[in-house]
Amino acid sequence: MEKNLKKGEIIGKNIEIISSKNPSNKGLKGKIIDETKNTIKIKTTKNEKILIKKNITFKMKTNNNEITIMGEEIQMSPEERIKLR
Repeated sequence: MEKNLKKGEIIGKNIEIISSKNPSNKGLKGKIIDETKNTIKIKTTKNEKILIKKNITFKMKTNNNEITIMGEEIQMSPEERIKLR
């Protein structure tokens, strides 16, 4: 199950940053609104933030499951990742 979540669409999912090379991003929560090969853009309650995938680890809930994803595990374009399914 976890493997499929990492290969699926993540835009629209709510996430929480659990570790980051930039300490000010730790604990940040929001909805993923865009994604590129190297970044994700999240909408928080205050603003929009662009985060570098390889610098973060986040948790995401889907279908009553919560998984932890290291950004470097999904560091590819969304189209490439979805093809891996």
